[in-house]
Amino acid sequence: QVQLVQSEGGLVQPGGSLRLFCAASGSISSIYYMGWYRLAPGKQRELVAGITITSGGTTNYADSVKGRFTISRDNAKNTVYLQMNSLKPEDTAVYYCKAVGRDNYWGQGTQVTVSS
Repeated sequence: QVQLVQSEGGLVQPGGSLRLFCAASGSISSIYYMGWYRLAPGKQRELVAGITITSGGTTNYADSVKGRFTISRDNAKNTVYLQMNSLKPEDTAVYYCKAVGRDNYWGQGTQVTVSS
């Protein structure tokens, strides 16, 4: 079993920045991929960014966040980060961390609101 704990989100002005983290514990040796998803009202859940946990740390991003968001990992801390810059109102959503291993595991969700 894997447990994921996410950082708090918050209210950010357009153009601002916010960093989220997701800390994994438990049977973490089985995890090979982690990602951030978001769910906005009236929309489907979408993958925002993902990173492989194995060597290489290959990343992938949604087109809507490329150049603005950066996903990174600290394997020593079993933590994945999502640095969000140049935030837009359309980035407002609940952000979820996901770990993929023997099963799919989800964090508790974090509200990010971008508004002036």
